[in-house]
Amino acid sequence: MSDLQKEVSELERKSATAARLFDIRRIIGGLFVVYGVIVTIAGITASDADLDKAEGININLWTGLGMLALGLFFLVWLWMRPTPAPQPPEGPEDPARPAFEDEAEGR
Repeated sequence: MSDLQKEVSELERKSATAARLFDIRRIIGGLFVVYGVIVTIAGITASDADLDKAEGININLWTGLGMLALGLFFLVWLWMRPTPAPQPPEGPEDPARPAFEDEAEGR
């Protein structure tokens, strides 16, 4: 295998890894879980004065639990249906030869 083919296959592998790493479900799920934990802790430690402001409903606790559930939903969705690796484009048989040369020769 030539050096060019090795370099191209290495770049394709890195591209597939980057696509999986920056999947929007991972980002959204992670942020909702982190913020959900923070808001849930704020709800658990709420004072009586805070509860009186919200007419007896612990809004932080319920909102935090909802955020945790949504974040976990996104992460489970990512785990159940991972992003498929991108397929390399169909190109000429010789990677060193540009595709436009094949078209010019009538192939």
